[in-house]
Order: sequence, then C-alpha cells, then structure tokens
Amino acid sequence: MARRDFAVRDGVLVALDRPLLVVHGGAGVEPGDLTAEEEQAARAALAEALRAGYARLQAGMPALDAVTAAVTVLEDAPMFNAGRGAVFTHDGRNELDTSIMDGASGRAGAAAGLHRVRNPITLARAIMEKSRHVMMVGDGAEQFAREQGIALVDPSYFRTEKRWRQLQQALQDDSKPHALHSDAPARAYFGTVGAVALDADGRLAAGTSTGGMTNKRYGRVGDSPIIGAGTWADARCAVSGTGWGEFYIRTAAAHEICARVRLSGSSLARAADEVINRLVPQAGGDGGAIALDAQGKAAFPFNTGGMYRGWIGADGVPHVAIWRDEPLPLP
Repeated sequence: MARRDFAVRDGVLVALDRPLLVVHGGAGVEPGDLTAEEEQAARAALAEALRAGYARLQAGMPALDAVTAAVTVLEDAPMFNAGRGAVFTHDGRNELDTSIMDGASGRAGAAAGLHRVRNPITLARAIMEKSRHVMMVGDGAEQFAREQGIALVDPSYFRTEKRWRQLQQALQDDSKPHALHSDAPARAYFGTVGAVALDADGRLAAGTSTGGMTNKRYGRVGDSPIIGAGTWADARCAVSGTGWGEFYIRTAAAHEICARVRLSGSSLARAADEVINRLVPQAGGDGGAIALDAQGKAAFPFNTGGMYRGWIGADGVPHVAIWRDEPLPLP
C-alpha cells in the first residue's frame, strides 16, 4: 500500500499525497435509454474528463483547475445535458447554467440563462476570479464573458437532434388533456454534469454545469448555479448535485451534506446518503450527487436507475460506471 502523508489545515486532517478527482454526467438515466454506441460514448467521455482533470492535479495545479478541465470536457460531449448537449426550453432555445466553488477560500462564481458561452464553467470561474460578484445572468453575463475573452458561439452550436426530439415529445405530452394538472415528469429534470477534486495541498473544489430541464419556461433556473444547492465546497467537503433542482434548492442539498459532515461529525457517505436518498425524496424530489472529503473519501449517492459517474486517483486509471447495479470500487 502506498504511503500517505497528512497535515492539518484549518483544523482539518487532509491527505497530501493522493490527489483525487470525481465526476458525474447526471442522474436519471435508466436501463434501455441508451444504445450500445451511446453507452460506449458516454463511458469514453467520462474517462476523458477524468484524465484531463487529473493531469492538472498530477502537475501540482489546484483543485479548481482540475474541476474546470473535467467539466469543460463534459460540456463538449453531446451525450450530456450541459454545453453542447444541452436540452431545449419550451421556446426551442438552449439555456445554460453553471457554478464553481473553491473550498480553500470560500470564493464562488455562477452564471445562469446563457445562450452563447461554449463552456459555461469557464465563465463561472472568471466571475469568481475577475469580478466582485458571485452570480451573473443572461445578457450581462455574456457581455462579461466577451470582455474576458471567453469563447462564444452561435446558439446553433448547442443544437443536437436527440435533444430536439425530446422537446417535441414534451410539447406533444403538454397538449394531452389534463397535462397541466399533472405532476411534471421527473426525468425532465435530470442530466447535469459536475466534478469535485482534492489536490496535493489538501484543497477541495466543486463545479456543476447544466442545460436545465427539457421544456422549461419563464427563465426557470434550477439548482446547478445556486451555491449551496447544486454546488458546495469548503475545507472538509465538496459536492456537485444532479437531480430535480427545485428540491435541491429547497433543501440546500449540496451545503446540507457538507454541513452534516462539519457540524455533526457524520461520515461523508452517511451525510450524502441521508440528504440525497432521504431528505430530497421526502421533499418530493430525486436525483444524485458526488461528494468528496479532505481525507480522500468519495460518495456517489443516487436513487434513479443510473448515474453517469467516475473517479481517478493515485493509479491514474479512470474508473467509470453508469448503472445502479454496476460495481464501482471506491477510492
């Protein structure tokens, strides 16, 4: 077994010789949803994101760089609901939300209602580092992106045929009698991407990016760009969520996991399970999350048929999984 060095930072015992990166590509995928080719592509994209982020950690770069690199790869992969593969709103547009948080400093950045930013996570990072603000939205956020030299694209870049067909199906379902009086299909809320990382200096970071929910209206914003709901990182714990955003906001899910670790001494696995598999469902929602603590322990709670997920550590080998009954060795 490899030797591990530890140090105390801000009263927290952290592992110094084991950088670790954990990613997700969204909960809510169910058996039968994917063709063999789609499943293979998703696994390859998860592995690519893990390698890209871990290369930063191996080079001694901070957790923030690993998170940014990993999420950027997932945003460019059309099989996930973020960036290139974002779902469509009711009006036939792609509307992107994102956030990032540095656990060492408590700094955060977020953006919502984007239509032209190719990689929203890079804008969240710029808002955190180059402005006095935490969140920007819509046209103002894209003006800031332009000023910072962040890549903008024509909105048609985000269009994929699969997402367009999903919108058409949702619009057809809306037209059925009593559709407006029934609960919205929960699966419309799934498909976020995210990453959490622990670097060689014991610093944690988290980031999340999404296209929101299929057929969303009125400028709806979910949990992904909300610090404390979809994303949280502090000195002890980092979380990125994926699920029915309204309920992650109501329960402050990402922060709640880390608060239970910090205040009650719960293990990361127990805190993550209690929030994602008990608290959120009790409120009426469902979904999943990835979580990582300062000792290098990771958790992958989810309550759907599958969640795209994976991690990479000291051996440099990406470990990925999709389905509920699929084994995924823990770090």
